[in-house]
Amino acid sequence: MESARRLIEERALGRKIASVFAPDAWYLKRGLTAGALDAVLPGRTLTTARRRGKLMLVDTSDDGPVLGLHLGMSGRVLVDDEAAGDPLIYASNREVPAWHRFGLEFADGGSLYLRDPRRLGAVELDPDEDRLGVDAFDLTQSQLSRMLTASRAPVKAVLMDQARVAGLGNLLTDEALFRAAVDPARAADTLEATERRRLHRAVQSTLRHTTRRGGSHTGRLPRVVDEPCPKCGAPLLRRTVAGRTTYSCPRHQR
Repeated sequence: MESARRLIEERALGRKIASVFAPDAWYLKRGLTAGALDAVLPGRTLTTARRRGKLMLVDTSDDGPVLGLHLGMSGRVLVDDEAAGDPLIYASNREVPAWHRFGLEFADGGSLYLRDPRRLGAVELDPDEDRLGVDAFDLTQSQLSRMLTASRAPVKAVLMDQARVAGLGNLLTDEALFRAAVDPARAADTLEATERRRLHRAVQSTLRHTTRRGGSHTGRLPRVVDEPCPKCGAPLLRRTVAGRTTYSCPRHQR
């Protein structure tokens, strides 16, 4: 997601919008329509590309609306001939026009498109940013400690609650818990201070690693079905925690 934000920042800001491409009504959320987009975006320029968790926020000129883009699991942003996002290693990353769910045509002849093969993303105007918690990149150790000690829910559920921490998905959370040697199903308030500090370090190192690699879906994580734990060789445990398929090591994650 961060790579997509940077692409917009580097290639799309300051360019005047000539027209809007919004062929998929289902993709427009919270009552948004193609007509509403056509009424407020053409003639404006994109001024700032921000991000809060998995939600990308693009400000527009002249006190215009904030464009909210969610890439889902398979979405990518294309600006002219360059793409960025989190391409899935287990899904097609071909450029198929039918997968263009939303777009802006610029007056200079260029374009910005959201390509989403699995149709899991979304577009909205003036999204409620306060519905999201602190961005995972900005999460402090003290903030994480307060969240964990105040909840008896599984630690994985706390980390994936976007109202608490914005930006930690299923793969990232499993990876951080793996690195921190914490059982995903363990009650959050049972973690000791040393474990909470270790988990915070693991969250930040996981985020840095996946950003350098291009996203959480672009490479192999330690937990792969039918493979042993790369740390201790124990068979990995697959189960459902916080409503999501979860891989963990029953030996070193406690």
